[in-house]
Amino acid sequence: MSTTTTPADWTCQLSPARPDSAPARGGVGQTAIRIRNLTKRFAIHRSWNETLFHPLRVGYSTVLHRLNCDIQRGEFFGLLGPNGAGKTTLLKILATLILPDDGAAAVEGYDVVREAIGVRGILSPVIADERSLHWRLSAYENLRLFAVLHGVRPGALDGRVADLLELVGLGEVGAKQVGAFSTGMKQRLLIARALLASPKVLLLDEPTRSLDPISARTFRVFLRGEISGRQGCTVLLATHNTEEAFELCDRVAILDQGKLLATGTPDALKEQFGDARYRLWTRDPEHPGFASLAQLGVICGHLVHGRCPEGWSIVEVNVPGGLTLAAQVLEFLISRGAVVGRCERVDLSLAELIERVLRRA
Repeated sequence: MSTTTTPADWTCQLSPARPDSAPARGGVGQTAIRIRNLTKRFAIHRSWNETLFHPLRVGYSTVLHRLNCDIQRGEFFGLLGPNGAGKTTLLKILATLILPDDGAAAVEGYDVVREAIGVRGILSPVIADERSLHWRLSAYENLRLFAVLHGVRPGALDGRVADLLELVGLGEVGAKQVGAFSTGMKQRLLIARALLASPKVLLLDEPTRSLDPISARTFRVFLRGEISGRQGCTVLLATHNTEEAFELCDRVAILDQGKLLATGTPDALKEQFGDARYRLWTRDPEHPGFASLAQLGVICGHLVHGRCPEGWSIVEVNVPGGLTLAAQVLEFLISRGAVVGRCERVDLSLAELIERVLRRA
């Protein structure tokens, strides 16, 4: 039985691109966001005793360390990393809420430091914090208030608000007080509010962290289909959920302790850093076909996770040869009489992914 090798043309980049000049106004080429050597440090919090006895001793923690990245127009780009990786800090710099200590970033050609007003005219951040909404007002009144603040023309105001409520699926509850909304409905209203100014770039900071699994999946479908698909926004999503990042994003950047570890498409990252682990539901967990494949070096890590209802057992094996070899393994087992009812690839957790990126880098 012949084995196949893993494809060599992965698009994952282990080292960031070299800095070059910022794009001209409006984003020459197709680059929407350009980040070059971006660095941010914060003073370390000190106790009262330390401040009193050592007033001039100040320590700093580097939250972002020389980040380099390009995000293309219309791309759904994910920042994947654990809490404290620097994702929110990066979004706040791009939204002109805080200043970087070193390096540069540009949104559609506008520098986030020197041309902050231009950036605010084309970019909208969405922070998962429904407390910024006015709970005693209806959804319609909330959007109408913020539309006035955004300078929407009075003649177009009511129509714009109604269109956005329909877009995010809140048209039938527009007269309802926001305080009575579910968390998912509030998230949709935050998206509608961000779209009032017709932004070209949308920043999403863990938008599903407070949602139950069903609501989170529905919200992801909405983001991908409506916001990225129909609206054509460039979306930068910060999350610590690997499933969310790989399901939604065209490309994903892995961020840890302020450093950009790797960038690539979800499939490329899985191929590059995954161990090609597969989970099989079988009635024959000790079938001799597994031992034969292991002796040939085709599979490794034959793990049995006990029995499921109706006599099925779960077996996990590593098949380091891509989908073609995995199909051949499955065909071999079935041809030798093994009963396999289901086979699926096991995705890496965030911790496993970061660990393997660090090991490979």
